[in-house]
Amino acid sequence: MLDTAFHQGASLLRLMPGSPLRLLAILAQPDAAYGLETFFQVCSALQRMGYPVAVLDGTARETDASPGLAHLLAEPSWQDGAPLDTGAAAAASLAVLPAAYGLRRLARQSTDAVAAQQTLQPFFRSYAVLAIYAPAEALAPLVRDTAAVPLLIAEGGDHAMRSYRQLKHMALHAGVPCTVASVLPTDRPASLHRVHATLATLQRCAERHLGSELRTTTLRANHPQDLQRLALQLLENAGTIGAAPVAAVPPFGTQRPAQPFARSH
Repeated sequence: MLDTAFHQGASLLRLMPGSPLRLLAILAQPDAAYGLETFFQVCSALQRMGYPVAVLDGTARETDASPGLAHLLAEPSWQDGAPLDTGAAAAASLAVLPAAYGLRRLARQSTDAVAAQQTLQPFFRSYAVLAIYAPAEALAPLVRDTAAVPLLIAEGGDHAMRSYRQLKHMALHAGVPCTVASVLPTDRPASLHRVHATLATLQRCAERHLGSELRTTTLRANHPQDLQRLALQLLENAGTIGAAPVAAVPPFGTQRPAQPFARSH
């Protein structure tokens, strides 16, 4: 788990305006290790560009030995109100928290996606980017009717049916458009043709059956320039998480109106 940088002024820092936390939503494909690998490569590219990234991994379960988001939500005082550390040690590697249980709890307890996102803001406000990697069922409630554009990472040319099921779930339960990034296995013309044909099929199906426009892109595996390009595209389309509004406090000495007194007769 990450260390915290708590000090006596932490409560005051919570009241100071800062840059909005950017939110990246990435769909986790079942049994798709390549998608997770590409996702972490993209996050590392963002970090190298000067954007500290925190990752909530919705495919990893929290345990006492490996605490994560569920522990933060259950005991906010565990962090003493301080954000997670983004010092030199944290900047050297990605901050990754298990979040499978926490994301489900967040969806159940929040009135809407905006409220759910604002619950996360105090813990991750020291970071520039919060990336949530989770299955469609866990991700949809957290981005429903927001400006988020979730990313689906697919590999090879034969991913149309798997990808379409994920896109359909997001369209029905979140109402947001998605982007599909297809990882090219090789540079051979036959492979390129198959990938582009699959993406074109997905676009037609999304427009015809889901009534939504699907954005697509391709990238070569382990190719730094392509990873950086995708990272910048994600950053450009990222949503933002602002702090939850704070109730106004009456000025010192202001008299509050008397409460009605019920008297029995």
